[in-house]
Amino acid sequence: MSDREGHSGLPPTDDDLSLPKATVAKMITELLPNDVTCAKETRDLIIECCVEFIHLISSEANEICEQDSKKTIAPEHIIGALKRLGFETFTEEVEDVLKDHKQQQKDREKKVSKLEQSGKTEEELWEEQQRLFAESRAKYESQQQ
Repeated sequence: MSDREGHSGLPPTDDDLSLPKATVAKMITELLPNDVTCAKETRDLIIECCVEFIHLISSEANEICEQDSKKTIAPEHIIGALKRLGFETFTEEVEDVLKDHKQQQKDREKKVSKLEQSGKTEEELWEEQQRLFAESRAKYESQQQ
């Protein structure tokens, strides 16, 4: 149990929520010119602002979700919340990331289904691979002589 959770076993309160400080510090360092540094207090303030932004967007998305009579916040609820709160300029990038994410999921599913479609066990596939390696090795050795 972390110090942030307390000893009560209760879920963390809004005051306990944060972002990984090392990750935020790395992002800040990458974004700033090499000759500029960021004070710890500034980094902490940026983290607070980010947490507040996430809370604002998620609250608005939750309202949209409830208005749609849904129980789960979906990507379109987040996009709707961004638009409602005046962050329309963010929506294009969010939609691009969502599209990439969905494509990666499809690609992963295709890889799994190809294995399943083979109808072979992992052991059978391993044996087939070893046979192909042996054939290839034999062919290479015969060409070397």
